[in-house]
Amino acid sequence: MRVLLDENIPRRVGEWINQRGHEAARVPAGLKNGAVIELARREARVLVTRDQDFADRFHYPPAQSPGLIVLRVHPPTQDRLIAALQRLLSERPEVRFSGHLIVVEEQGYHVIV
Repeated sequence: MRVLLDENIPRRVGEWINQRGHEAARVPAGLKNGAVIELARREARVLVTRDQDFADRFHYPPAQSPGLIVLRVHPPTQDRLIAALQRLLSERPEVRFSGHLIVVEEQGYHVIV
C-alpha cells in the first residue's frame, strides 16, 4: 500500500508503516488541504491524517480519492496512532482503501463509501 502521511502524523508512524512492507511518503510542510488531496490522487496514495476536515464527505468525496484514513485518537501519541492503524490493518486486511473514507478511533473504525 502506498501511503501519504499528513504533516500532523509523527514520523515514527511512517517508519512503522514502512517496516510492514508499505511505502509511506510525507506531505510537504505548509501544504493546504486541497493541494494535499491532489498530491494523494496524483501519486495514488492513501492519505493518513488527523485533520478532521478530511472526514467531510462533501468537500473531500471518498469516491474521488485513492483512500482517506482519518485518525480520531486522543491523546494522539505515536503509540496510540500506531495501535489504531495496526488494529485496522490486522482486522480488515482485505479493506479496499481506494474510494473509501475510513474513520479510525481507539475502539474501532467506520468505513464510508
